[in-house]
Amino acid sequence: MTDLFRLSASVLARRMRAGEVSAVAVMEAHLDAIRAREPSLRAFAHLDEAAALEGARAADRHLARGGAAGPLHGLPLGVKDVLDVAGMPSGYGSPIWEGFVPRADSAAVALARAAGAVVIGKTVTTEFATRRPGPTANPVNPAHTPGGSSSGSAAGVAAGFFPLAFGTQTAGSVLRPAAFCGVVGYMPSHGAIHRAGMKVMSETLDTIGALARTVADCALLVGAMTRAEPGDPAARPDRAPRLLLCLGDAAQAAPETLALMERAAEAAGRAGATVTRGEMPAAVTAAAAAHPVVMNMESAQALAWELAHHREAVSDVLREKLEPAAAMPASALAAARTAFAAARAAFPGVIADFDAVLTPAAPGEAPAGLEWTGDPVFNLLWTALGAPAVSVPAGLGPRGLPLGVQIVAAPGRDRDALLWAEWMRQVLE
Repeated sequence: MTDLFRLSASVLARRMRAGEVSAVAVMEAHLDAIRAREPSLRAFAHLDEAAALEGARAADRHLARGGAAGPLHGLPLGVKDVLDVAGMPSGYGSPIWEGFVPRADSAAVALARAAGAVVIGKTVTTEFATRRPGPTANPVNPAHTPGGSSSGSAAGVAAGFFPLAFGTQTAGSVLRPAAFCGVVGYMPSHGAIHRAGMKVMSETLDTIGALARTVADCALLVGAMTRAEPGDPAARPDRAPRLLLCLGDAAQAAPETLALMERAAEAAGRAGATVTRGEMPAAVTAAAAAHPVVMNMESAQALAWELAHHREAVSDVLREKLEPAAAMPASALAAARTAFAAARAAFPGVIADFDAVLTPAAPGEAPAGLEWTGDPVFNLLWTALGAPAVSVPAGLGPRGLPLGVQIVAAPGRDRDALLWAEWMRQVLE
């Protein structure tokens, strides 16, 4: 096994384009890492080594003919198993869909391939990216959850199985597992990545995001697909940020998280940032209260076929949420969506005097066991607001498991979210 599997996507892409290392060598290094640890971590729902190597060989042939395939040239990519990949099974974390093989890529996968990425496999998701966990363990300590619902994507990046991965988020499914596994998670502004070919659960909330080893890698993946110009998050800004320190529901934070936020605020202040403590007003936090209504009622609609024809194969824990939601009046969903709209309209003005919000990425370290993926309490508001958010590693907790902080910006200000997330990560080193 070579150390190529430890390098960032940005470094690997640069070295492959320069001809210093082949895409096949990069893929082999990651496959070696998979062979060594996948039996215990179980990050993959589907892995086809032969197809991955053929994709790498095709990337090398493309380069030999005169140029890189695109900004993601030759990079191994993990795809969460709620996003279709042509010719690979899509199980969506449910036995109902076992054996289903789509003929087309989801839009996200098609765009990533067009930019040169090589799909290495499908990663484990919780059931329909919601409740029942899959078998994936945390690479830092396999006795703990990696978080969810993007369990396999976060664990795979942390274990060196692939440098880039897709996740999706309805509440905290990108940002929380990133924090639990000690990697970077990026939820872009809502709608930045097209959801065609995704098993959508909540029409209002579901967002496709990225998990990677660095902030720059997340920007590389999303920027390559959206053709946006995220800038270089690693570039040193000409000033320190103005940050709003927002603890949210502090009663849900573990002592190590409260201590981390104090440490982060102090470190940012020493580095020149202006840190102001405050909380979101009621008009904004109303979206958090409305979140479960929107999520569960829309998910019940999304799973109408499964509940009608395969109810027994839907987990008890999911039915307990969706069946009561399906019985709620349409006026409840309309009222919750109205609360969302009001909160989204108010949020940019609330943070107009700040570059970003600094807030916890998770309640604490990853919980023990694989039966629960953790609480999204510190993520769901930002998802409801459609805001770009980045979770960055911020040291270890008392049990030696990763902690993370989260940087949030107003919708459409993704460059700010990425820039200040990288600034914060460097400050906390």
